[in-house]
Amino acid sequence: MTQIDQQELPNYQLPAVMARNERIVRKSFWEKLLHQAGKVPFAVELAAAYFCATDPKTPTSVKALLLAALAYFILPFEFIPAFFLTLGLASDAAVVAGVVRMVSRHIKPQHYQSARAALGIPEPVE
Repeated sequence: MTQIDQQELPNYQLPAVMARNERIVRKSFWEKLLHQAGKVPFAVELAAAYFCATDPKTPTSVKALLLAALAYFILPFEFIPAFFLTLGLASDAAVVAGVVRMVSRHIKPQHYQSARAALGIPEPVE
């Protein structure tokens, strides 16, 4: 491959990687989140990120970041083994928090409302 081909390769791979992440998230997100909801202090943020990532109005670049973070949360093979649950959730939290902060202007109030409804959490009283 020439230098130019190598630089262009990630652009060609992005749709395939994004599609793979979306399949992983759609298949396993709710099962994993609901299984660990009591142990995950950032469950609402995860669910809001899911609803933002699946919203047709969300820009593709934002969807790609969110789907990657959500797939990282779901996938069982992480850099920190799952049997270190506290550390594992800490790494998940760091990745999700970082991505959510990066795309926070795209996660709308309706995404949080949908997240709280899906998790059975009442709306906050203002």
